[in-house]
Amino acid sequence: MSVRRFGLIAALVLTATAGCAAAPVEPALQPPEVPKGGIAPTTRFTPLAGAIVTTPAPVVGTDGKTHVTYELLLTNATPAPVTVEKVDVLAGDRVVDSLTGPRLAAQSTLLAEQSADPANGDPAAPVTPIPASGVGVVWLDVLFDRAAPDSLTHRVTASIGGGPAVEVDTGTVAVSTAPVLGPPLRGGPWYASDGCCVDNTHHRRGLAPIDGRILVPQRYAIDWYLLDDQHRAWVDDPSQITNFLAYDQPAIAVADGVVVDATDGFADTTSLPAPPPVPPIVETVGNHVTLMIAPGRYALYAHFKQGSVAVQTGQQVKQGDVLGHIGSSGNSTAPHLHFQLNTEPT
Repeated sequence: MSVRRFGLIAALVLTATAGCAAAPVEPALQPPEVPKGGIAPTTRFTPLAGAIVTTPAPVVGTDGKTHVTYELLLTNATPAPVTVEKVDVLAGDRVVDSLTGPRLAAQSTLLAEQSADPANGDPAAPVTPIPASGVGVVWLDVLFDRAAPDSLTHRVTASIGGGPAVEVDTGTVAVSTAPVLGPPLRGGPWYASDGCCVDNTHHRRGLAPIDGRILVPQRYAIDWYLLDDQHRAWVDDPSQITNFLAYDQPAIAVADGVVVDATDGFADTTSLPAPPPVPPIVETVGNHVTLMIAPGRYALYAHFKQGSVAVQTGQQVKQGDVLGHIGSSGNSTAPHLHFQLNTEPT
């Protein structure tokens, strides 16, 4: 073999070798700590299982407090009634709220109920037991003087069929960050009806099974009514839609964003002052605009006046731009702006 030919073969071998990367070395597995026998000594069967409907976002109310408002679902996994006696909410090891007695009764219902006995005039009513295989709801509104913690846990004390009380740790719920928004309306004074965080309103306790999920879509919703200097929402005959001060007032974008839904064409209700017949779910919000203001953040403006929607789907808007005018379309009992934030566009 000539030196020249050998050099060519060597070059090919070197080139091929240079093109092959060394196989990555897999890191050594780090097994978790496992208790002897494979089961932690604290593991036990519990009568209740807890779940959170959605990740709560803190809101600063007009009372200056930071509200973390959400729902704790408690499923009775036993064949006997379970009575919840106490619900503690903890930030780390610190109890930040504790519900017992009449307050717990007022903020607890069964899944299919919307109000508790104390809200109907009986402050001493006992907590309704969760029936066998039933689901209870604890409507929580946890207050903080400053910023809310990143997560909260729950400790539920309950008794089964009149037996001794047991404690159940229902796990941790994360707390998300709420956006800072501009006003949805101009001028005023505007009355914020059924807003955060009064219990037992059709917004706060509007729990519903939708598309196979339990949701409270109107948890932080506000119905805005314009008032005059005598604090009246209408003048003269309330059956006339134009006698409401809010009627035909412009609603504006609370932030820069893009319109993901703009729907018009529904007539205003004609049943005033009586509520209208309940419409199909797709017509509930009537003429409306949904504005995406951030990933996973959508602002819904509902019940606009027919023919007043001023934007189109896909349109970019700036904070303060007019989106439509207040009316009473959809499931509306009077002209007002229904405004809420969603984590989904629909």
